[in-house]
Order: sequence, then C-alpha cells, then structure tokens
Amino acid sequence: MHRHYNGLKTAVLFGVIWAMLLGVGSLVGRGKFVWLFALVGVAMTAYGYWNSDKIAIRSMRAYPVTPEQQPAMYRIVSELSSRAGQPMPALYVSPTEAPNAFATGRNPSHAAVCCTEGILNLLDERELRGVLGHELMHVYNRDILTSSVAAALAGVITSVAQMLMFFGGGNDEDRPNPVAMMALALLAPLAASVIQMAISRTREYDADQGGAQLTGDPLALASALHKLQYGTARAPLPPQQDLVNASHMMIANPFRAQDVSKLFSTHPPMDQRIARLEAMAGRH
Repeated sequence: MHRHYNGLKTAVLFGVIWAMLLGVGSLVGRGKFVWLFALVGVAMTAYGYWNSDKIAIRSMRAYPVTPEQQPAMYRIVSELSSRAGQPMPALYVSPTEAPNAFATGRNPSHAAVCCTEGILNLLDERELRGVLGHELMHVYNRDILTSSVAAALAGVITSVAQMLMFFGGGNDEDRPNPVAMMALALLAPLAASVIQMAISRTREYDADQGGAQLTGDPLALASALHKLQYGTARAPLPPQQDLVNASHMMIANPFRAQDVSKLFSTHPPMDQRIARLEAMAGRH
C-alpha cells in the first residue's frame, strides 16, 4: 500500500483556506475586520461540531434501532468498537432505499452510525462489516471536526468575498484595482469550495485504509464499494440542500453523476478507492 500523506495534505489545504480567509478579509475595510471574520469562522465551526450528529441524522430522517431490530449491525459495531477500545456509538437506520451509510458525532463518546435500509438490503454481512469499520474510523479520526472546520471557513470566505464585491476595500487611495477585486470576490468562494471538497476526499482515503485495518479484511470493503458504485446510481438521493450538506459524511456519493461535477465531488473516484483496498490485500 502506497503512502499518500493525507494528514499532511489536509494540513496544507487548511493552511490555504486560512490564508485565503485572512487575505480576502484584509481587503474589507483595509483589514480592520479580518479577525472578526476569523472569529465568525470559529463560531460556525463550533456550532457545526456540537450539532453535527443531530443535523445529519435529521436530514436523513433516521430513527434509532435496538439490538433486536438490527442484530447484525449491532453485533458488528459492538465487536469493532471493542477491538478498537472505543465506546459503542448509537445506531440509526434511515428509511430510504438509496444505499449508503455515515457516521457522525463530535467524538467517540458522542457518536452515531447510520445505515440506510437500502445498504442493509444490498450488502452481505461481511461487506457490511467493511462499511461499518470505515464509518467507525471517521469517528476515531475526528473527521467531523475536520469537515466542520473546512465547511465553516469556506462559508466565511464566501461571505467576506460578497462584502468585498459590494463595499470594496477602503478609501479611493487604498482600494485595489476594481477588476482584480471583482475577480477575487468571484473566485475566492469557488477556490474555497474546491479545497473543502479536497479535504473531504483525503478523509475518505484515510477511513478506507483505517477501516480495512480495523476489520482485517480490505477486500470486504472493496466488494461493498463495488456494489455501492452501482447501487447509488440506481437509487440516488434527491439533491435537496439538507442532503447536500450531509453528503460529505456518507461512504459513497449519494447523487446522480450529472448532479455533481467531479470538481465539487466530496468523494474520490470509487475505482481508485477499490484499487487501493485491493493493493492492501496484495492484489494488483
């Protein structure tokens, strides 16, 4: 298995987002409000972090399940949590035929794992174990904080850039070239969104690798992803805004290919993920 340095990539991408935030903010009021924008970013991150489980679960209309209702799901998560030395998360099922799964929560003690009815019907127990191992790694890697920070900062950059378009950068002597200012105001939100998507993609690779190591069965997750590649195409989720906001948490892109460009996809190509898992198992 090749090393992909996803942690380093994430740090670099965060650095670029923060640099963009401070750079764009410095043009509004000659930099007087740049730290205000930074504080807003922190506040938005905190809100998303503390409420991530409620937001995602509500968007998927999921309901809690007991060991009697979902014995296989409960047995697998209990076993993997014990193996990892982590608390048992709450389990939910979403009443949709779109096959998918996600984990959310601010830390292992406040976590939830959700499967759709579609994925429970699509996968066998070995494949489901691979998927649940992947989702648990999102919790253990604190990926909810990572995605919350990225989303919040991208949102603040968009807001600052919009203010830049309407209010400019200071008095007439200090205001930058209006053409350059307009270009920056238009391109900064686009660039921030692309960086946010790139962060999400690196997190998926990490969870694939960590989940395969946790279960000891990379090919189980590879087989599950192969089924999901076609299952999500047959039964996609509608591109509603609340589902779009939660889509980066899901193991597979839940939308039709024409509903999201590769540039803005929160998920790396499924073929690449499968190939990496097969390489872990010694297959080429």
